[in-house]
Amino acid sequence: MVAGGRAGEPFAPIADYGFLSDCETTALVAPSGNVEWMCLPRMDSPSVFGSILDRDAGYFRVGPAGVEVPAAQRYIPGTMVMETTWWTHGGWLVVTDALLMGPWHHETERSRTHRRAPTDYDADHVLLRMVRCVNGQVQVRLDCMPVFDYGRQPAQWMHTGAGYHESVCHGNGLNLRLTTDMNVGFEGSLATGRTLLKQGESRFVALSWSEHEPPQTYADAHERLIWTVHHWQHWLERGRFPDHPWRSHLQRSALTLKGLTFAPTGAVAAAPTTSLPETPQGERNWDYRYTWIRDSTMALWAFYTLGFDWEANDFFYFITDVAEAADGRLQIMYGVDGREELPESTLDHLGGYDGARPVRIGNDAYTQAQHDVWGAIIGSIYLFVRRRDRLDDRLWKIIVKQVEEALANWRNPDCGMWEVRGDPQHFTSSKVFCWVAADRGARLARIRGNHELAQRWQEAADEIHADVLTNALDERGVFTAHYGAKALDASVLLIPLLGFLPADDKRVRETVLAIADELTEDDLVLRYRAHETDDGFSSEEGTFTICSFWLVSSLVMIGELERAKRLCEKLLSYASPLQLYAEEIDPHTGRHLGNFPQAFTHLALINAVMQVIQAERPEEPGAFA
Repeated sequence: MVAGGRAGEPFAPIADYGFLSDCETTALVAPSGNVEWMCLPRMDSPSVFGSILDRDAGYFRVGPAGVEVPAAQRYIPGTMVMETTWWTHGGWLVVTDALLMGPWHHETERSRTHRRAPTDYDADHVLLRMVRCVNGQVQVRLDCMPVFDYGRQPAQWMHTGAGYHESVCHGNGLNLRLTTDMNVGFEGSLATGRTLLKQGESRFVALSWSEHEPPQTYADAHERLIWTVHHWQHWLERGRFPDHPWRSHLQRSALTLKGLTFAPTGAVAAAPTTSLPETPQGERNWDYRYTWIRDSTMALWAFYTLGFDWEANDFFYFITDVAEAADGRLQIMYGVDGREELPESTLDHLGGYDGARPVRIGNDAYTQAQHDVWGAIIGSIYLFVRRRDRLDDRLWKIIVKQVEEALANWRNPDCGMWEVRGDPQHFTSSKVFCWVAADRGARLARIRGNHELAQRWQEAADEIHADVLTNALDERGVFTAHYGAKALDASVLLIPLLGFLPADDKRVRETVLAIADELTEDDLVLRYRAHETDDGFSSEEGTFTICSFWLVSSLVMIGELERAKRLCEKLLSYASPLQLYAEEIDPHTGRHLGNFPQAFTHLALINAVMQVIQAERPEEPGAFA
């Protein structure tokens, strides 16, 4: 099934979309060559092209006329630049798509958005689409129909200049400019063009939305595309990747995480999309265009392990910015610009991806009490300090506030890391993260030389530890979802990864094997069984790919290396054609479900793959406990 994004056409499978980024803006490209999701001017803004959520909410296609199904798609190796190759009855066509990167723009004035230290490069705020006929001759069609504000405000195009090569439209505070060497005309809100390309001929189309000039000629467009290709390849060359058959998965995950990083602040968005359904045509549809504090420890570990210290540090500084501003009242999530208010609402005029409603923007989970947040931030600070062997006054103030918050609240129930919308519970993973806050806090206090506080926090960590061992185990010695429960929950796979118990502890082994045998569908891990957990919904969901990769890591740690390798190979085989992952996988069909691509899944992939490689090659880096 292939989608063109226009009214009446079917939706492409989630896994078949390509992901583009310039680290400020993102886009999803369907296999039809259609840009079906793009928010401007940044990744959490209202959509301009939104046909992934409703066929009337805007699209942008460049490709052969009358042919929707490509012969092949790939990323140019080591980049976020995508090539789609088409076969038609007349010839072969290649479309190359990129969100352009350029040199740092703000040489004579300060940026109004960047809070992190400037680099040598910056987003150009241009979506470039280049078309080349490599054999025969092909009719090429351009269709660009923006609909501003999540499909509520159609565009009104007008020509600028003397000819038919530049057009502009305005809406929702945006000025869009379409620049091309094709002739463009208008059909209502649609900007359209058509041309015949013969072997060796090329065209370009550039959509821009800032004061920076787009390319004006094909030669200029080609030069800026090459700059973008080299930028991504040079960025990837900074990394440390083992010489292993799975290296390409590590590299694509690293590029995806970089693409999900909002460069002005360093925040890593959970995903670039909203409301892609976790259940086909269901109601589990959430907005993930925000950054979760819980992702921070794994993000730092992944970036540090692969050699991307700059990115790790930028995300760390973003986390400490919001922690300092919170003055102890840390939320579980924030906007990528650090904003606190993320009110949730539904867009009832949109039909949803393949009929999945409601479509939501904002996320009310930001108001929830989730006790993992303190352990996540203290764990992140511990990783940061351990790499530098110094602890300054600013960080120390944050540590004291966050550890004390954890100790003041750990005895209370919460909504858990899965953000359930049922009754709060004493979730096991939440208690474990509170233990992380106290345990890592004690270690940091010893580094600081505050031995009195180190002793008090260590005593608190021991108390939390004992409480979990008393209340979170069933009669088999297996950790359960929450105190008093019989149900399993994949979040307890973090127990060995976070160092709560050693991997050779019998209770860890029994828990890992119980989840592997009882909380899986066709070897893939559910986060919990929906009928056993009051999460506020009655529908089922797919397996959580994050949890499946956690199981790989845990199996390695308990000595089940061959079983871990088999599961890891299976999971890697489920990758999209472009080696991307959504949040969930339907174990019966292999269909990807949920927002796409999903940062936490790629973080867990890096951890799992590196755990397997490290077990085979002890000289490779290990876990983040």
